[in-house]
Amino acid sequence: MTRRDIGTDDPRVRVRPGKGTRPRTKKRPSFEDAIPGLVTAVDRGRFTVAIKGQTASVQAVKARALGRKGIIVGDRVGLEGDTSGTPDTLARIVTLQERTTVLRRSFDESETGTKEKLIVANATQMLIVVAAANPEPKTGMIDRAMVTALDAGVKPLLVITKTDLDAGEGLTREYEKLLPVYLLRREDYDATPSSTVPTGVPATTTTPPDPSPLVALKAALEDEVTVLLGHSGVGKSTLINALVPSAQRVTGQVNTVTGKGRHTSSSAVAFSYRGGWVIDTPGVRSFGLAHIDADGLLAGFTELATIAKDCPRGCTHREDAPDCLLDSHPECRARVASFRHLLAEIPKPY
Repeated sequence: MTRRDIGTDDPRVRVRPGKGTRPRTKKRPSFEDAIPGLVTAVDRGRFTVAIKGQTASVQAVKARALGRKGIIVGDRVGLEGDTSGTPDTLARIVTLQERTTVLRRSFDESETGTKEKLIVANATQMLIVVAAANPEPKTGMIDRAMVTALDAGVKPLLVITKTDLDAGEGLTREYEKLLPVYLLRREDYDATPSSTVPTGVPATTTTPPDPSPLVALKAALEDEVTVLLGHSGVGKSTLINALVPSAQRVTGQVNTVTGKGRHTSSSAVAFSYRGGWVIDTPGVRSFGLAHIDADGLLAGFTELATIAKDCPRGCTHREDAPDCLLDSHPECRARVASFRHLLAEIPKPY
């Protein structure tokens, strides 16, 4: 449109340009030439991405084309821009591949209710880390982690650290039939173990360290994407340093008064390891299962799920369930109690 079109030649009249008649294209870039990478760390909107065959990691931001899609450690992405990894360069994450697995946990917030937190994507294994002592092991945490792993299609493994303080025989007996169990003394994975032993916790062995437990664990982690999960103070970061010496993860001591560890990891970080990845995560204080229903919970207790197949039709498997076959197996009493404790957190169907 011109001034003449509106009936004036006055140059003081400002004419707003029209939209034109050319239709808006619906074509979007395909990003076929995007360079594939794996997200190894996330920090306030900046992503560290590893590219296969390249030593330097790439710093990147998420492109607007991805919209509101969240990106977490373990995601496989496509990059455009400067992917050299040199200082002060920045690439863009333009594609996000479909995830094969997603590990998540739920937590309660007083004002907004239950929320879910994604832990890591595309993991193939979960290494549940507990200490035999200092801090004391909690079987409820192990059971919650196993349920989460199996629900996500991830293989659970259990490593019991600090077995020089306690042999961990009880935990071994309880879980060795359910998942692979690895026993590690501090000498096996900690080059500078603490010289202080908590009062009343005697060391159970003074024999020279045998590296075979750590060797077996290393073999189990090859060519896998393994996420380490456990309470603070159990030795996750120290174990990562033993597996990947260049990781240099900060480690801490257990509070001798409260018996609890101090958070030394603030976010998940992935490290390349023998054809795969190991992912260190912050220590968890709580691990909610609100995102899992009753059937998914039962599937996480594999031995109980086998028994429950023969329960009466419609059996809820709760404490008040009549003729529930879980009550007829006294050898599983502790596992049944743990299952029903978690089941009580799930609202009954109406």
